[in-house]
Amino acid sequence: MNCHDDVCVTCSDQAVPVRIAELLDDGLALVDPGGGDLEEVSVALVTARVGDTVLVHAKEAIAVLPREDEAPARATDAVLAEQAATP
Repeated sequence: MNCHDDVCVTCSDQAVPVRIAELLDDGLALVDPGGGDLEEVSVALVTARVGDTVLVHAKEAIAVLPREDEAPARATDAVLAEQAATP
């Protein structure tokens, strides 16, 4: 079990952002929690790909964070949608 900065990917009470290093069979993935060793977690609840950053709680990926290259486009889309909805 890898713990870093007083946070453990496996047993933490909070979600931890980690990057997917490799997708495995059966809805599992190897993730890099930042300590150099890879940790196996479930990605069965999310649609993720190698390189994505996911939030992991209790060894389960519960959300995929936007990629850095996609974040500006999503922010722009949100602003345009808000402007279009304003009368």
